[in-house]
Amino acid sequence: MAQVLDTDVAIVGAGPAGLFAVFECGMLKMRAVLIDALDEVGGQCTALYPEKPIYDIPAHPAIEAADLITQLEKQIAPFDAPRLLGRRVTGLSGAAGAFTLSTDKGDQVKAKAVIIAAGAGAFGPNRPPMGGLEAYEATGGVQYYVRRREDFRGKRVVIAGGGDSAVDWALALKDIAASIAVVHRRPKFRAAPEMAARLDEAAAKGEIEMVIPYQLQGLEGGQGNLSGVVVATLQGEQKVLPADVLLPFFGLSMDLGPIADWGLALERHHLPVTPATCETTMPGVLAIGDVATYPGKLKLILQGFAEGAMAAHAIHPIVHPGKALHFEYSTSQGVPG
Repeated sequence: MAQVLDTDVAIVGAGPAGLFAVFECGMLKMRAVLIDALDEVGGQCTALYPEKPIYDIPAHPAIEAADLITQLEKQIAPFDAPRLLGRRVTGLSGAAGAFTLSTDKGDQVKAKAVIIAAGAGAFGPNRPPMGGLEAYEATGGVQYYVRRREDFRGKRVVIAGGGDSAVDWALALKDIAASIAVVHRRPKFRAAPEMAARLDEAAAKGEIEMVIPYQLQGLEGGQGNLSGVVVATLQGEQKVLPADVLLPFFGLSMDLGPIADWGLALERHHLPVTPATCETTMPGVLAIGDVATYPGKLKLILQGFAEGAMAAHAIHPIVHPGKALHFEYSTSQGVPG
């Protein structure tokens, strides 16, 4: 059912950065509404890898993605922010102090400022260029996300890729799967150095097979049941890796959807922002998290958290014009009732 809401800040995207922005706005006595195309909050943490351990959240040596979202929801609960889930923002009109956002379900949200925390936008996997993928995708022989580690218990798993996802999941599944083989075209990985070192250590112990320098070439099996992954060197030397599941981790394709038509400056599917305020090229519209870009930007959840705080402070003069902001630490201020 379509809703008409009046708020201070409309937050587009309910992933970690968007959720924390609710908290930061609330601490400055600004009301917020969350809007997300997914049917539940959490963004990629919920939709793609709820059981993936995250290692760079302060005070948490490791925390699973779903648990992080649960804790963030508890943190913002006192502010009771309305949520429009399963909705895609289709239009933005007005100006700073008086925006109107519309959704594909007919909702109208009036807000004084907008924070775009859309992550990768509408996301989907970059699929490897191999024939016959569809048949194996349908049976789970080829998968692009890991929602439950237990689904891979006792299976022969081949992981392809050289980034954080490939390395993190190789380590997370090595004690569950029957075997793990990691296929990469070169010895150097683009993952965090500590995790890459752990991968090397696991390989040295024989817990993970490193298939380097190879690339995916083809799939073997019948009736959608995967039995092997064909890999090849740049010189054309081939071999077959026994496999029940192939996990290709080649990143996500980004689609900002209607946001790309709002008149904001774009830079390779990202929104350039002023680092000190996170404001885009449109006054009153700010961007945080993975969708925002500026010199020195790090695509880390913790940086998205910091940007949420910066954006909230930048928005305060728009929401409360003429009212001085006397910043207090949360330890002395507490959470507003």
